[in-house]
Amino acid sequence: MFLVNFVVEIQKTMVKTPKNIAVIGATGSIGTQTLEIISSHPELYRATVIAAGRRVDDLIALARKHRPALAVIADVNKYSVLLDALEPLGIETAAGEQALCDAVCRDDVDMVVTATVGYSGLAPTIAAIKAGKDIALANKETLVVAGQYITELLAKSKSRVFPVDSEHSAIYQCLDGEDRANVKKLIITASGGPFRKWTAEQMANAKASDALKHPNWSMGAKITIDSATMMNKAFEIIEAKWLFGFDGDQIEAVVHPQSIVHSMVEFTDGAIKAQLGLPDMKLPIAYALGEGKRLPGAEKPLRISDYAALTFERPDIEKFPCLTLAQEAMRRGGNSACVINAANEIAVAAFLDGKIGFNDIYSTIIRTLDAMPYIETPGYADFVATNNEARMFATSII
Repeated sequence: MFLVNFVVEIQKTMVKTPKNIAVIGATGSIGTQTLEIISSHPELYRATVIAAGRRVDDLIALARKHRPALAVIADVNKYSVLLDALEPLGIETAAGEQALCDAVCRDDVDMVVTATVGYSGLAPTIAAIKAGKDIALANKETLVVAGQYITELLAKSKSRVFPVDSEHSAIYQCLDGEDRANVKKLIITASGGPFRKWTAEQMANAKASDALKHPNWSMGAKITIDSATMMNKAFEIIEAKWLFGFDGDQIEAVVHPQSIVHSMVEFTDGAIKAQLGLPDMKLPIAYALGEGKRLPGAEKPLRISDYAALTFERPDIEKFPCLTLAQEAMRRGGNSACVINAANEIAVAAFLDGKIGFNDIYSTIIRTLDAMPYIETPGYADFVATNNEARMFATSII
């Protein structure tokens, strides 16, 4: 079974009343760009809920600008600041993980944009699916951690999933109108990150400041480090398996330094379809919000004549061993990907804090994966326990 639904033409026609959107992770890069699109099309969308993890001042500023019905801060210690700032404006406020899950289930929410980073996106996404809300999925870790579980939930729900990641949006667009039986391979492109031309010896001594210098994309710190290790591509391969329902051996990554081709689909007759665009997230965000209907002006236009060459190369798994963890997680199954994600989050945070070296990110993940108990068919409680145990173990070895 696959998660992405290709909507028919009658579903693509926008309704006249604005669609109510909950933006979870509103203060991050994807969240703020989503709100910019919403404010540019008030006849189509309205931000009724905005939520953030800890950045309460940024959340307050966004609430003052966009005037949602509800603003939620996950960090309960920041709630009094949020309340004092927004209560005079008549904006409802709440705090904590349960409040976040309750917020996405509100009657005045039609679609939930999950733009949080990491494991924190799992619980609100599950709540939204159980409530039958459509999902614009920008949190890849939801399907990495619990792909089978999410698939089973969606089979019982009226929720539809629309991918926001540029790579998965590209695949979604390339598959639209095609017979799945004619698909041979999904090809996910990767920029190669800041270390594409570095030697293994140079990478061993890389600092966080080096890894944060992404050549093409402007992203948050965690996902930028994941790009540097190519762990983000491992996660995207796993996510693509669940989104589109193809076997892991039908999905591969290719390095494309220009970041113009966002992903490709190869067909059994040898043809390859690609989606091209500038490295700007507004196009895939708008495409997800529109459920496959294109909005004019969502992204700067691409002029092919500005690019003398578009190049592609195989990724170097000797320098980027994290990429191999995609196939390892899919081979093991069960709670393995949950362990990998948890250990990666701890290792990346430690690297950013200068506690471990760049290559220690991979070794921390492998040691944690080998140490954690394997659960073949995990439920939600198992994911919670696995996440907590893996984080504790990874922290202990760091």
